[in-house]
Amino acid sequence: MRVIAGAYKGRRLKAIEGTHVRPTSDRLRETLFNVLAPRIEGVSFVDVCAGSGAVGIEALSRGAANVIFIESSRKAAAIISENLRHCEIKEGTRVINRDALTALKYFASREMKFDIFYFDPPYDSDIYSPVLWQIAKHNLLAEDGIVIVEHRRQLPLTPNFDQLRPYREIVQGEACLTFFSIE
Repeated sequence: MRVIAGAYKGRRLKAIEGTHVRPTSDRLRETLFNVLAPRIEGVSFVDVCAGSGAVGIEALSRGAANVIFIESSRKAAAIISENLRHCEIKEGTRVINRDALTALKYFASREMKFDIFYFDPPYDSDIYSPVLWQIAKHNLLAEDGIVIVEHRRQLPLTPNFDQLRPYREIVQGEACLTFFSIE
């Protein structure tokens, strides 16, 4: 796994070992950031269920102002920190070693808002809807903000989470990226 483009292009990233982990492929990350290219500069980005941190590090490499990595696994959170050190990224990051719902409730209590959420839980997880409801319910998106959810192509997501509605899907192999915004 490597950083595809930007300031940290070509840097190798350490991945989490094990069969229960499914990192976002380089190809899907490239597709994602080709779509995000016009809006990534200077944004606040949240990588939810961050795994190795590859998506958030790619966002930083391409110009995001800051990235918060949310990861419940201690081992994975340590790998994110290691990958940030390896890329010599010293500013604009925060690794939160908590479950996604707890982290989102914390953001809500501080009335924080973000430009882009990238949410990639394990495909068999049951937290897709609860996380999307939390983002919508607590109004965590900045104006014109978006939420991108990576999920199994065969798993359709609920079409609406209050005012949070899907507006685009990209399918690549087994994976699907669904883009949501506030209507």
